[in-house]
Amino acid sequence: MEGDSGVTAHTEGLNGVFHHECKETEELTNGHSNHKPVMNGLMPGHSVKEHGNGSSVLKSLPISALKQNGLLQSLAVGGKQPKTERESADVEQAREEWEALESIQPVVSEESSPTPLISFNEALQHFQTTDLGELLKKIQPTIRRTGLATFTHFLFGPPRLHRELLEERDLVFAIAQCSLDNSQAVHLRVLQTIYKRLTGSKLDCPRFGTHWENVGFQGTDPATDLRGTGFLGLMHALYLVMDPETLPLARDIFKLSQHPTQNFPFCVMSINMTCIALHALREEALSKECNRRQQVVGVLNEFYVATFLHLYQLWKSQQKTISDSGFVLKEVELFAKKNPKQMLRRLDVFLRERRYPDPTAQRPSPCLGGRGARSEGTRGKEMHFTGVCELPLNMEGEARLI
Repeated sequence: MEGDSGVTAHTEGLNGVFHHECKETEELTNGHSNHKPVMNGLMPGHSVKEHGNGSSVLKSLPISALKQNGLLQSLAVGGKQPKTERESADVEQAREEWEALESIQPVVSEESSPTPLISFNEALQHFQTTDLGELLKKIQPTIRRTGLATFTHFLFGPPRLHRELLEERDLVFAIAQCSLDNSQAVHLRVLQTIYKRLTGSKLDCPRFGTHWENVGFQGTDPATDLRGTGFLGLMHALYLVMDPETLPLARDIFKLSQHPTQNFPFCVMSINMTCIALHALREEALSKECNRRQQVVGVLNEFYVATFLHLYQLWKSQQKTISDSGFVLKEVELFAKKNPKQMLRRLDVFLRERRYPDPTAQRPSPCLGGRGARSEGTRGKEMHFTGVCELPLNMEGEARLI
């Protein structure tokens, strides 16, 4: 009989490759020889026995049986085999990631703090100290008239603006040429202030997003609605929401703009009021009042608010809707440019009545520089403008929201 021949086989196991050493053994039974393979010193059919070194040996068993008998754990512990390099690296990486996760602390940067509100005067000072030379070259502060129109305007038109006010007037038109600049902190503060004062939010909002539509812009970027008025459209809205006397009016108009049926885009409508005010200033309809007060910006601001008030009262009382906006805007513009003094007086009366809702309450005497001193003779018949909203319309073309 030939000697035992050794055969080596490799089979894959759960955690690697098991090395099986199979030997053929010869067993004599009733004169016959049976060749049976031996695997790791065991022959199939034999029960598990303890070896001299005390380690456990096992026969071929299902995985479920191994789990039930705890042999997998015995092999892992008893065998004392080192972890594979890959397994050790994975475990170490998982441990480091977990420790890093536990050590993470929320960081509050200075940029996350709310942007402070900005006043109208602070924003105006920014433009007064900024070089607007290139923008000043593009402005058209007055209407260019030729021929008979020039002669007629000289004889029957409004007075010219005083020379000392020309620089202030030009500054207004230069701001109207200025676009919204994301690199200018003042520009962004103006935008944030308008949003916060209208919505009551104390937190900043993203520069772009649908939230701008909630305050009446037509898209996700307010800059796209500033055509025709430039940054002056935002400056006027800033004045409306930051002046303590006009803020309640701003919120009333904003509330009406959210009405289920009478809604309209608040900020777009505000920009249209700025456009009307610019037209009135360019056509010199405000020159007489500017000369009287010796200022341009203040008169223009109040004329803007007065025009917005007129539109608000007309829109609310006559149940106007967005489909009427073109005709309403045209009517408001015609009346405002034709009656600037009356518009300003009406605003003064409106604000004083809000300040003193009780007509029997004693009112202080107007002081120099206050709104009361800016309008004379506001009591009496001129306090009531019942026919303003029923003026005959003389429409030329179609007017619409810009």
